[in-house]
Amino acid sequence: MTDPASASQPLPATDEALAAVVFNADGLVPAVVQDNTTGEVLMMAWMNAESLRRTFNEGRTVFWSRSRQELWRKGDTSGEVQWVRSAWFDCDGDTLLFKVDQEGGGACHTGARSCFFRSFEGVVGAGPGGGTASGLTS
Repeated sequence: MTDPASASQPLPATDEALAAVVFNADGLVPAVVQDNTTGEVLMMAWMNAESLRRTFNEGRTVFWSRSRQELWRKGDTSGEVQWVRSAWFDCDGDTLLFKVDQEGGGACHTGARSCFFRSFEGVVGAGPGGGTASGLTS
């Protein structure tokens, strides 16, 4: 388990970079979360301007829940905290990438390490980067 005092560090972000983020008509932008060490894609969630600001200020992921219509700080109820180590945005500014240290068993609400454990080939289990539906890695 990561020591929260050492894990939570505000992230630097310039006003110019933040202004380059393009939110959709609902005021949201997709955020991809990737394991900082392994490169495994863990999950995708939505952010609004407030959750993005809080993520930078707190050094841990904060998202917007479309179903609950509220901010959602990853790990507050599950213990699956994501400590942000770096943040990126794509060439169009309409997709974000956060590289994190994942605390706990996994990022997915199913308990899996990654949300990406199902393939279009019908395979359920090991996903890209080795995550499985049980949260284990191969």
